[in-house]
Amino acid sequence: MHITRTLGIAAATIVLATSAVIGGASTAQAAPTVYKNCTAVQKVYSGGIAKKSVTRNRVTSHGKYTYRALKGTVKKDDALYNANKKMDADGDGIACEKS
Repeated sequence: MHITRTLGIAAATIVLATSAVIGGASTAQAAPTVYKNCTAVQKVYSGGIAKKSVTRNRVTSHGKYTYRALKGTVKKDDALYNANKKMDADGDGIACEKS
């Protein structure tokens, strides 16, 4: 009787440990992709990567700002934008945008 109870407890412990590992793996999020350059970004997102709050593209011409609609497929994701922020040359919150 004692051996059966010990085996039952051991089996239950293994099941719980396995389900904890499997459950933990499914909730983990992958790190955002860091692209090599804008060509690589535009192969996936033709309009670039933007912060979630960005609704228009700020364009500078002769020292003045104008705003235009976003062009192409723009991915709005703060984590992805922050990982590729170095490619936002004009600092408007959109990396590798089409103007």
